[in-house]
Order: sequence, then C-alpha cells, then structure tokens
Amino acid sequence: MPVTADVEAESWAAALTPRLAQFAAVARHEHVTRAAQELGVPQSTLSRAMVRLEEDLGVSLFARRGRTVALTPAGRTFLRSVERALAEVDRAAESVRADADPAAGLVSFGFLHTLGTETVPGLIRSFRVDHPRVRFQLVQNYGEAMIERMRAGGLDLCLTAPVPDAPDLVARRLDEQRLRLVVPDDHRLAGRRRVRLAEAASELFVTLEPGYGLRRITDALCAEAGFTPRIAFEGEEAETLRGLVAAGLGVALLPPPAVPRPGVAELTVTAPRAVREIGVAWLDGHPDTPPVAAFKKFLLSRRGQLLP
Repeated sequence: MPVTADVEAESWAAALTPRLAQFAAVARHEHVTRAAQELGVPQSTLSRAMVRLEEDLGVSLFARRGRTVALTPAGRTFLRSVERALAEVDRAAESVRADADPAAGLVSFGFLHTLGTETVPGLIRSFRVDHPRVRFQLVQNYGEAMIERMRAGGLDLCLTAPVPDAPDLVARRLDEQRLRLVVPDDHRLAGRRRVRLAEAASELFVTLEPGYGLRRITDALCAEAGFTPRIAFEGEEAETLRGLVAAGLGVALLPPPAVPRPGVAELTVTAPRAVREIGVAWLDGHPDTPPVAAFKKFLLSRRGQLLP
C-alpha cells in the first residue's frame, strides 16, 4: 500500500481499538453495506474507517470489488488476532459484570492468619445466610502485606490488627482481643492465672517477624512494661510460636487459640492492658460493587461481636 503508517508504537491500541469490531464485521460479511447495516453506521463512515485503518497500518487488508471486499493474506492474518482480542474483551466484560452482580458477585477479602480458624469462617457463614450466591476470594496474610495488596487492587477489604492509620485508607475498629502470656507448662509462672508482663522481662521470647502487627504490639507492650524483649525465634504463624513455647524455646504474647494446646499455660496479663484492636480497612474513595458494599455493611454491623 502506498501510504506509510504514522502511528507511534505505544499508541497502536488507542488508535486501532475503536475500529477492530468494524474491521471484523466487514471481514465477516465481505460487504461494506451489509456490515454497516449490522453496526448501525453509515456505509460511507465505515468505508472511511477501513481506509484509515489500512493507512495507519501501512498494509492493504482488503481487495475491493465495488462494495464487495475480500481479505488479503495480510487481512486474514490480522483478522485472526482481532477475533482473539475481541473475544478476550468480551470475556473480560462478562467477568467484571459477573463480579459486580449483587446476588452472585465476588468479594476479595483478606484477613490475618490468626482469624482464619473460627472468626472468618463464622463471618462468611453468617453473611451467606442472606447472600448465598456471593463468591469470595480469600487471602490470608499479615497486615502490611494485605494493605499493599489492597493498594495494588488485589483486595476489596481486609480484616487486620492493629487498625491501620493511613491517609489513603478508611479503617473502622470492630473488636478487641485479649493477648495472653503463653509459657511452657513446666515454667515458673505456669501455676499462675494472672501475671504482670514485667515479670517476664528476663525471659526469652518467640515472636512473629518484624512487619507483623502482632510483633509491633508485642514490642510496644514490652516497652510499656519497661523492657526490650530478648528474641529467641521469629516466625510467621502464631500457632507455630505456641508449639515452640511448648518445646521450651521461650514465652510469647499471643491471642487465644482456637483449640487449647497441650504443653503450655496461658496467663492473663494484668499490666499493661494487653489487647489488640481488630478492624476492617479499605481504600478511601474506591467504589464498591454491590456485593462488596453488602459485605462491608455486614462487617460494620458486627462491631463488638466479631470474635467468637
């Protein structure tokens, strides 16, 4: 074709996309007038669009015989890719429409590992009494990782602790959970029911890794009690820490277990007040689909009743 394409490489999609469905219709009918009738556009408009498409590409896509056209070899090659692209757009549109369906849409929900045994299954079970077809994409992780995933568009909501405070987030406190000092069952404090955290100042601690909310709370409570904990082990999961306490590797500040674990004693901490606040967070200004809005409303209705 004599005309040279004059489109910057990075703008091909913007330049060509509006005309791809038109091209596919002309190729399917091999007739400009019939394609124009199907698309509901004037025949002259469609003819000009096809000429401009060829000019932009610098390739002849059609061999013309009046208003009847036949694809050139280049046109046939282009059509195969165009049909795949249009089909992918259709699939994407149907997917996002399905995810936003009020009755059967999708909620991407993140939560802490420690809330995964009883709290989150109980919440979803209760929510689905009135919304039985809503689907969930569930992600377990520590708080900072979930918030970064939410900022990247991978989560609608997350249940985390401590309640985050950031200008791009909306966060609402839902409940608080008492933390216990967990010690081996043969420990000097094991016979006690209550303990001041300062009484464990000389102990080795097993904790979650830096970046975990529970680690920040542990460090802050120990500082309030007047000491810096000596760390024997840093892990990624609370029940693993409880097992290491049972093995005698140290003591830990942990939320209550879903099922009592042998080999440890769990002591109420009387000072300082050892709790972690649990809240729900979402991106400020981010529009909610109907299923996300419904689940958010449900979570907010559980203030003070979140934990089993």
